[in-house]
Amino acid sequence: MSGRTKRALALPVTLFALGFAAFLGLDAWLERWAETPVDLTDAVLFDIPNGATFGQVADTMRELGITDATTRLTLRARQRGLIEAMRRGEYRVAPGITPDGLLDLISHGRVVQHHVRIEEGETVATLLSRLQADERIDFDLANSAPKSLADNLGITSPRNPALEGRFFPDTYQFDRGHRVSELLGRALRQMDTVLDEAWAGRAKELPYENPQDALVLASLVEKETGRAGDRARIAGVFLRRLTLQMRLQSDPTVIYGLGDAFDGNLTRRHLNTDGPYNTYSRHGLPPTPIALPSRDSIHAALHPEIGNALYFVARGDGSSEFSATLEQHNRAVRRFQLGGS
Repeated sequence: MSGRTKRALALPVTLFALGFAAFLGLDAWLERWAETPVDLTDAVLFDIPNGATFGQVADTMRELGITDATTRLTLRARQRGLIEAMRRGEYRVAPGITPDGLLDLISHGRVVQHHVRIEEGETVATLLSRLQADERIDFDLANSAPKSLADNLGITSPRNPALEGRFFPDTYQFDRGHRVSELLGRALRQMDTVLDEAWAGRAKELPYENPQDALVLASLVEKETGRAGDRARIAGVFLRRLTLQMRLQSDPTVIYGLGDAFDGNLTRRHLNTDGPYNTYSRHGLPPTPIALPSRDSIHAALHPEIGNALYFVARGDGSSEFSATLEQHNRAVRRFQLGGS
């Protein structure tokens, strides 16, 4: 073999070796760069929308000052097989993060977790209005009407079409863009679980036909008092009145029935105007819950305090005065409501 031939054969080998060495050098360089913290002094929030490409996300990072090395970041993502591994959502990038840490963040979907509270005692209409105004949540219902929610969740409830009282008050975690129907579906299932468990362990000989009746009474307890120690006592008063065929005469039921017409001042005319939620004019429970009851109120409705009280009145300090007779009750009203003695 001639020297010229040997040199011709050696040239590709040399070029390959040089290319391989360059590749190894690039690989090592990227490794060092990927382990070096980015130049960031304050935490930054950014969003990866559905359908975004890695290049678009890298450009967003550059615009927000997270990193200006978008080409290197793209190369590193390709090197690690993460180009297609991004997950949509809102992310928080903290100072000290490395490019590899950044790629881990978005490929593992470690999105920012938000929280929303479903409050004890609020109505479904109020809850939906509040959630519709929350820009973190995707309000995927046709509108804010409660029936839209029932339709969206595929629930047919002729007795309670607004699903009043059906969502468990608690703090719920979600990521930005979470659908409100999914969030409320969780709250609905949680209420079903809590109510079923409480119903299974209920006291004996209660005058309820089904768990829904207990939920209705629990909502009255929720609206009548914010004091934990009075819940079971108030539930006992209501249940004794039901057993004795006495009207419940609960102001919150009348207020609920008035809806938007209630201006904060409950009058004698309101109490004397008949309606399905007026427990001054009608016997028995109102047709649906009047608010979202807490776990404590549900427990009170299913474990009422035994006693002889048939009346109660607010003392003005969050507690209630209980009476066994109308005469005692009228004295309590004069003392605590009318300023008498």
